[in-house]
Amino acid sequence: MEQKLRNEVSDALPIAERIMSNMQKVIIGKPHEAELALMTLICQGHLLIEDVPGVGKTMLAKAIAKSVGCNFKRIQFTPDILPSDITGVSIYNQKTGDFEFRPGPVMAQIILADEINRGSPKTQAALLECMEERQITVDGVTHPMPHPFLVMATQNPIEYEGTFPLPETQLDRFMLRVSLGYPSAADEISIVERQQYVHPIDSLEQVVDLKELLRLQDAARQVHVDSLVKQYIVNVVEATRRHPAIYLGASPRGSIALFRLSQARALVKGRDFALPDDVKFLAEPALAHRMIVNSAARIQGATGRSVVTEIIESQSVPGARP
Repeated sequence: MEQKLRNEVSDALPIAERIMSNMQKVIIGKPHEAELALMTLICQGHLLIEDVPGVGKTMLAKAIAKSVGCNFKRIQFTPDILPSDITGVSIYNQKTGDFEFRPGPVMAQIILADEINRGSPKTQAALLECMEERQITVDGVTHPMPHPFLVMATQNPIEYEGTFPLPETQLDRFMLRVSLGYPSAADEISIVERQQYVHPIDSLEQVVDLKELLRLQDAARQVHVDSLVKQYIVNVVEATRRHPAIYLGASPRGSIALFRLSQARALVKGRDFALPDDVKFLAEPALAHRMIVNSAARIQGATGRSVVTEIIESQSVPGARP
């Protein structure tokens, strides 16, 4: 059994490496963020990118879609966009006398929900069902989502006029939240030089097919997670619920996300077992957005990220000496 698992991991690792190296032709100087996006795809989760305009959020989504050969749709959220503009509508066909479903842009394998916080709460809610249950319901008829299915949403953290903050139920459905940040001076020069004649995304080629991607996703689920590591994950998540600065802690969905992501990171690193270091690396992007900091702590400068960092530093690690 152990030998079979090692073989599956060794077979899946080159697939992950091909996707990563292909993405880095477009996403310059952000290996950790690209790796987190890849792990989200491996775990069949969804990704929230919170950053200022122009740092490559859209390019990250396009690079993933092109690398794995998935169809890609971009949805620009605005205050006047309607739920039917996303999910699709049923139109009456006079010739057949039946209603025909015209799918919306959400019926694609990789979705970029651009500036998702500019959409109204009613429109944001149109994504809840498809993100969690992998289906949409229009006029009482349920339509399954394509496979694989990944929602990558972006929002600008410094612009609040005309925006609607994402509710906790929506934030909890995102497996990870990442920030790309500005590139270094050397990386920015490289970006400028690569786009002198043509954008690198235009020449980016598919490097894996759907069967290889599914094999990668299946292999991640086989990665061994020791009972002590599972307990460590639960302890970290439970600590967010007891922290004095937190009004609402992470849900059990946060524990599942940490568990799945630890498996995916182990796979990407070429291991058939997860480590506490995987949990420590992933805790902040996987948990910080699921927590609500109380008003008193917020006034003192506390954030979800700082609280998770404090919890990770205070929790005892399995196998470590006290």
